[in-house]
Formats: sequence, structure tokens, C-alpha cells
Amino acid sequence: MTETSSWAARLGGDTFLAQSCFRAHKVVPAASQVPSLLTWDDLNEIIATHRLEPPRMRLSRAGEAVPTTAYSLLRTNRRGTSWYQPEPAEFHARLAEGASLVIDAIDQIHAPIRESAEELERFFRTPVQVNAYASWTAEEGFGTHWDDHDVVVLQVDGAKRWKIYGPTRQAPAWRDVETPEAPTDEPLSDIVLTPGDVLYLPRGWWHAVTADQGTPSLHLTFGLATQTGAEFLGWAVDELRVNATVRQDVPRHSNQGDRAAYLEAVRKDVLALLDEPDVLDRWARSIDSTHPGRPRLSLPHLGAVPAAPRTTVKLTAPRAHLYQDDQVVTLAGAGKEFAFALAVAPLLHLLAEGRPVTLAALAQHSGLTVDQAAEVMTALVAGQAAAVVGSSR
Repeated sequence: MTETSSWAARLGGDTFLAQSCFRAHKVVPAASQVPSLLTWDDLNEIIATHRLEPPRMRLSRAGEAVPTTAYSLLRTNRRGTSWYQPEPAEFHARLAEGASLVIDAIDQIHAPIRESAEELERFFRTPVQVNAYASWTAEEGFGTHWDDHDVVVLQVDGAKRWKIYGPTRQAPAWRDVETPEAPTDEPLSDIVLTPGDVLYLPRGWWHAVTADQGTPSLHLTFGLATQTGAEFLGWAVDELRVNATVRQDVPRHSNQGDRAAYLEAVRKDVLALLDEPDVLDRWARSIDSTHPGRPRLSLPHLGAVPAAPRTTVKLTAPRAHLYQDDQVVTLAGAGKEFAFALAVAPLLHLLAEGRPVTLAALAQHSGLTVDQAAEVMTALVAGQAAAVVGSSR
């Protein structure tokens, strides 16, 4: 599953979104082909070649961060730049003692994981961050805890036991008025994930995780950004700024009659927006199309995309939307709208699948020339919605 087009199918597609998403945990056994998004060699190379310091990389034991000085040495170069460099022997010792290794946002530095995260973004229509977790002992690295976002867990190597307790507060959030009480009942589920197994866990569900199967464990957690009523109302407030009533100063110093009239005017504006039958669809399209996606440089090409058949390009806004009428086709993504002639629609639909694709393939699929495909991609690259990811140079 290095190709992640099977994410939707493995989780259950539209049925999963309608019946399980946000509602219940789900375990999906390994497919016939075990994913190879991250190997131990990959992990060793990432740590050796990146200056990863807390909180980006950290060791955790019993829910507490292990001091950086317990496994790293402070290095300073001749220009006075300092950083903590992992000391292998001490690093190994802390892990053997029961600490767990965490690398946050590993999707930003490892291409196979980034591509998998992009595919998951297209499915869930929300930003995704991926963290890597490695453990060697039966000790819990984080204790029994809950997350303020949904997660999709992929067991990469070894095995890990998950005790799942369910939520103790409905829809807890990172900015909340109460803290959920710790569970006191027995876990709802006690499962062991092995390579290739997938677990979906809604936010707020308590869980405890241990590598108690006698083997080192490596797993990836895909964190799904929440899109709650608070986010929707924030968008709604911005939409309401077109109304003079919302832009005016609140009549704090006026009489009760003026205040009542003001509140009634605001109420009418708010209800008029909420009564629009497509308001939730408009909000969803807005947050999708305005999100910057995963911007990527196109070096060495600083201007036009080279019109060579083997030039390879990719959309960098996974949640971009396509709109079409009887005159133009529009791609909305990365905070911009790009309008093209209808003949470009097949090219954009192929590009929107998210895979790297050559100009030759785009041209053949759409009936355009390679030069015309290059012109379209030049506009998208200039608008930071796409990038050149390979060329014949």
C-alpha cells in the first residue's frame, strides 16, 4: 500500500463516512500487501540526517517527556549554531528502559508518507499530519489518554496492543470548557495490531498502547484536523461581514430600545445565512479551496513549465475543487480560482486524482498538445496549486 488509493476502499468508502466516521472505532485487517511507507532503515536515516529536536522528535515515558540531555549531546559549530545530536548508545538505552520514540509531522520529510497523507486528505477532506511512534517494551509511553482529533493508525512493523475505552465526554476539543474524566470501566476493545492492520479511532476515545508482544513496534498515526461547529461559525462570521449591521459598532452606550433593535437586525442576518439550503456545502467548499495544501518548489524551473513530454507535474492542493458550466472549467485550490476553457476539463480531472503525471499523459488524456498542457500547468504552478516533480533535464 505504498500507493494509497486504497485508503478509501480499506476504510469502507462512503459507507464508512456515513456510518462509522466520528462515531465508532474500526479495525481493518491487513491487506494482502503489507504497506512499506516507512522502514527501520528509513527511520535511522531520517534521525541521522535531520536536526530533529523536541517537540519535533522526542522520547516519552509514562506520559512524561524524557529530558533531551538524557539521550543527546549539545553540539555547537564554529559559527555558534547549537543543536542536540542524538547519542546512539544513550538513545538506545532510554528506549530499552521503556521510553517510546516519537517523530511529529514525519509526512513533511518522508515522501511515501506524505503521498499517503495527501490521499487521506482527499478522502476525509481535512488536513492530515502524520506522526511516527516506535516502542520496544510493555511500558506505556503515554499512559491512558485521548486525542483531540480523529486518527487513522497504520501498524508498519512489529505489533502493538491497543486498549480502547471509548469517550467520557461528548466531542471534547482542544479548546474546551471541561476536561474529560478518565475512564473507570474495562476497555471496550483489547486488540493487537500487526503489520498492515489499520485502526480508526474518533477523537475523545481513551486508549492505552503498549508494545507488549515481544517485538519492536513501529506505527504511523495519521491525525485528522477537526472541523467542528466552532470552525463553521467562524467562517459564518466572516461571511456576515457583507452586512452593514455586522460591521457596525455594537451600541454599547445606547438605550435599551436601540440595543434591542440592533440585536434583532443581527438575528435576522444570522438566521438568513443559516437558512440558506446550501450553507454547509458552501462552507465545506470554502475550507477545501482556501487551504494552501502542501506547497512544493519546482526547481530548477523558475518560470514556465518546460513543454517536454516527460515533464512530470502534480497538484499540490489535495482538496481542490473543480467547477464547470457551459463556458469554463474552474479549479479552486490553494486560495485561488483558475478558470480555463472547457477543453481543459479532462486534464484537470486527471490532475485532481493527485498522482504525478507527465505532460504527455495530460495531453493525450485531454486531446490538447503538450505545449497547451504546459501552459495550463504554468498557470497552476505560478498560483502555487501545482509543482513540477520531475523532468527530462
